[in-house]
Amino acid sequence: MAHVAIWCISALSIALMLFRPFGVPEFVWTTAGALLLCVLRLIPLRLAGHAVAEGMDVYLFLTGMMLLSELAKTNGVFDWLANIAVKRANGSSRHLFTLIYGVGTVVTIFMSNDATAVVLTPAVLSAVKHAKAKPMPYLLTCAMIANAASFVLPISNPANLVVFRASMPPLMKWLAMFIGPSIISIIATYFLLRWFSRNDLDAPCDGASVDVKLTSLGKVSLFGIFAVAGVLLIASALKVDLGLPTCVAALVVASLVLIMGRSNPVRLVREISWTVLPLVAALFVIVEAVKSAGALQMLQAATEHATQWPRVESGLALAVAVGFGTNLVNNLPLGLIAGATLHSMTLRPLLSQAVLIGIDLGPNLSITGSLATILWLIAIRREGMHVSAWQFLKAGMLIMPISLVLAIGGALLFGGQ
Repeated sequence: MAHVAIWCISALSIALMLFRPFGVPEFVWTTAGALLLCVLRLIPLRLAGHAVAEGMDVYLFLTGMMLLSELAKTNGVFDWLANIAVKRANGSSRHLFTLIYGVGTVVTIFMSNDATAVVLTPAVLSAVKHAKAKPMPYLLTCAMIANAASFVLPISNPANLVVFRASMPPLMKWLAMFIGPSIISIIATYFLLRWFSRNDLDAPCDGASVDVKLTSLGKVSLFGIFAVAGVLLIASALKVDLGLPTCVAALVVASLVLIMGRSNPVRLVREISWTVLPLVAALFVIVEAVKSAGALQMLQAATEHATQWPRVESGLALAVAVGFGTNLVNNLPLGLIAGATLHSMTLRPLLSQAVLIGIDLGPNLSITGSLATILWLIAIRREGMHVSAWQFLKAGMLIMPISLVLAIGGALLFGGQ
């Protein structure tokens, strides 16, 4: 009975978070769900506290990224980048789409999909406003590429570090496992999304733009983004958790910008969406409760069953099951559970690839899929725009299944065993 209650409360909390009835902020629903689990003693307080503490690296990482994003926005970096994109597009919506997709791919690979959601989305919104273009194709680009390119490198998605936390492959082995499927995923998602958005992209955009100069503070902010990307790569190579280095680097950049501009740090702090942190902390508590309700054993049993099937069928079945599962419980909870499963079992490389590809690419089906998509949704809402669950799902139903199957095909083609 207790297990049923845990599943119901967890599912309801996540659903309410995503659909925000009565306009109540996202973090209220997840926090209420986590507190209810504790009050009803469905999860011991000690275990809930441990779950919150487990997320410290994620909180630090998000804090650094949100700080960089607000610095860039305040000091005109987004307007400057938008001006460049509009000029390069030269009045072509398709060229603007390709430019944004390319930039999103690079940001995701070297700074993570959460950075694409937090840092790139405001810049894209600025570019769309400058170009007077229909926003939907470009907004979907930020969300879709954040997942499609998120397994090129270990740092491309914090979920990668969670899934392989206990047995992270060396970089060259990682590339051998995932570079082929990643390239296929990125290319397939591009063409599928472009085809899906073909009607909106037929309309020309406004190529006229006044020159926007980047101020000295803007240059320092932009340099800070590149510097943090470098810190992430170094930390990953040294197998160091990414949260603290990212946060410290962002604080150094912010301090430098504030000192140079003689600005009040309180203004900057007030503009950051701090409610993201309790939202994520509550998700960690919900994950721990779901794990205690048998989710780990269920995934282990399903994985063990899949290992009995032929190589191709087992890889596809596991990827599809995990991919669709991320949209039921979000890939952050499922990544934590999958990571524990992989740590407790010895799997063929193809099945490990299938699990990670499902965790990373599956969220392109719906807005419930990943933390990056939730952050993307929050960034859009902050700018007064709205993307409904149905709008996202219409694109996701076309793009996710095809790109997922093709990516698994790439894993088979490029040496999955």
